[in-house]
Amino acid sequence: MNTNDVKIYSGNRFTAQLIEGKLNEVGIVPIIKDESKSARLAGFAANMDGALELYVREDEKEQAMRIAKTVSAE
Repeated sequence: MNTNDVKIYSGNRFTAQLIEGKLNEVGIVPIIKDESKSARLAGFAANMDGALELYVREDEKEQAMRIAKTVSAE
C-alpha cells in the first residue's frame, strides 16, 4: 500500500468479497488487507473473525465508496 490508498470498507469477509467483485467489474482493483492471515503466516495467534479491509487509490475513492455502500445495503 502507498500513501495514496484509502480505506473504503472494513468488515466481514463475505461482504468484502462481494464488494471486491463489483469493483473488479468496473476496473477497480482493491488492495485487500487481512490481518488474521498476515498474523497466522508470521506465526502469531490472531483473531479469526474473518474481517477484511479494502483499499483503493485516491482517484477511485468516490466510485468505490458508492459501490461499497450499495453492496453493504443489500
